[in-house]
Amino acid sequence: MLLVDDQDLVRLGLRTLLEHEDGFAVAGEAADGIGAVREAVRLRPDVVLMDVRMPGIDGIEATSRIVAEPALARTRVIVLTTFERDDYVFDALRLGASGFLLKDTPPARLIEAIRTVVDGGALLAPSVTRTLIREFTRQRPRAPRPHPRIADLTGREREVVSLVAEGLTNHEIAERLTMSPATARTHVSRAMVKLGARDRAQLVVFAYQSGLDADTR
Repeated sequence: MLLVDDQDLVRLGLRTLLEHEDGFAVAGEAADGIGAVREAVRLRPDVVLMDVRMPGIDGIEATSRIVAEPALARTRVIVLTTFERDDYVFDALRLGASGFLLKDTPPARLIEAIRTVVDGGALLAPSVTRTLIREFTRQRPRAPRPHPRIADLTGREREVVSLVAEGLTNHEIAERLTMSPATARTHVSRAMVKLGARDRAQLVVFAYQSGLDADTR
């Protein structure tokens, strides 16, 4: 794991917390965005905990560079934000971050989120992800910017993606569309592949950008 924050005390606190958890190891630290990219390439961590506001390049640009690095295809970035001040989190998700957490997240929740990401799951529950993204999109007018491959989705896949953006789980999607949870999961997976979404959080972003969210159906 790589810890990125310009405050020594924050990094120390995170290291102390994480190194006391079974199965966790902190491979390195960085105090700015340039250092984050350099250390990520060198260490190839499973997870990067990324601050937003830092000297040099910020955490958003650092996330973009890490996600674009082919050697880091398995690295997942979790953006840590104060929420009220950091209004670039939506861009972080769009650029490939696996999600974000508030800096006042309880330690147990942080541990749970990291384990979820390592196991290949979504960082946040879909409803939580949607609530946070809606807060950011509410603050800025937006016109739909359809994903270039949105036309590749079948009608059913578009329905499923819109329900993912509504915050429904696979089981809830299955109930809504009268299908099995396995079928719902398959539709979600195929939509992610077609749109090039790294995870469910980014699929939600693509849905909002393309006008497939619940508010525009």
